[in-house]
Amino acid sequence: MGAQTNAAPVIIKRKKVVGGDGHHGGAWKVAYADFVTAMMAFFMLMWLLNATTEKQRKGLADYFSPSVPLNPVSGGGNGAFGGDNMFSEQTMAMNGTGASNRFRSDGNKARGSTGVDKQGGDNAPNEQFTTLEAALMGRGGESLVSKETLKHIVTRVTDEGLIVELFSTEGDPLFEEHTDRPTPLMKELARLVVRHSGLVSNGIAIGGHIRAHPVVLADSPVWELSTARAARTRTLFEGLGLDEERIKRVTGHADRKLTAKNPMGARNDRIEIIYLRDQ
Repeated sequence: MGAQTNAAPVIIKRKKVVGGDGHHGGAWKVAYADFVTAMMAFFMLMWLLNATTEKQRKGLADYFSPSVPLNPVSGGGNGAFGGDNMFSEQTMAMNGTGASNRFRSDGNKARGSTGVDKQGGDNAPNEQFTTLEAALMGRGGESLVSKETLKHIVTRVTDEGLIVELFSTEGDPLFEEHTDRPTPLMKELARLVVRHSGLVSNGIAIGGHIRAHPVVLADSPVWELSTARAARTRTLFEGLGLDEERIKRVTGHADRKLTAKNPMGARNDRIEIIYLRDQ
């Protein structure tokens, strides 16, 4: 007879752990959210490409392709960090080419503060236009013309050339009312223009513009008066020493190109002098 023992028997209990079904987990939600985000970004990109122009896309490309100030490839700017070397006698060879050669923007969109810098590309105005514009606006030195007179001058650059606009204001007209007789203000402005026209040799076009007249007038004088004022400006310039061979065109535009919101405002009475681009 075998020996007896009081030890309790060992009972092993195995517990089977069953994972939840696949659709009850959270991993697929993360993957699906990433997929939806990627698709949304893709469709946003496609929409932006379709909604922007080629020039806008070039601008965006330039924005994401910056260059450091002293990088040999210039950022195309016009200021202290425009791509020039810190030493004044050294200039980077690629100054003004844009953020990169591959994604550079059109040159005529970054001509500097005046719009007539020589880095404006093949269609940029003559370099001397910059000096002429500064002289007419009284920048870069002491002007012989009062500040009140200079307030009657604005300049802008177009495909045709550098436009110098002389305009009237309330109480300060260029011509006596309803006539082509120039006022002292117009004579002073004419002397200023002729004095500085020698800075360039370009041909000149003169255009006369006047304010609108009430429609109740049976015979509106807008065409005759604008033409007469343009012609009087030509004779005024020639009398002050401007070479008559430089005058290429004298035109009256009547009230067809108004600049002020009020059609009968004094600001619409103006003379435009255009320094034509060399062909």
